[in-house]
Amino acid sequence: MEKGDLTQMELARRIGVTRQTISLIEAGKYNPTIKLCLQLSKVLGQPLDRLFWLEDTSEREWGVTR
Repeated sequence: MEKGDLTQMELARRIGVTRQTISLIEAGKYNPTIKLCLQLSKVLGQPLDRLFWLEDTSEREWGVTR
């Protein structure tokens, strides 16, 4: 998650989940639904790939070609 002016509690309130859900997502211990991902992206003003990109996974591992 991007750091900003929102607290976990405020972010959770805006998208209709608990603060614990936000905490688990940040810790990488919860895989949110695509709907929740889209809500987070909208509220935080960030694209999905910036919020949820797997830093340690290369494109080759996923079979991505350019």
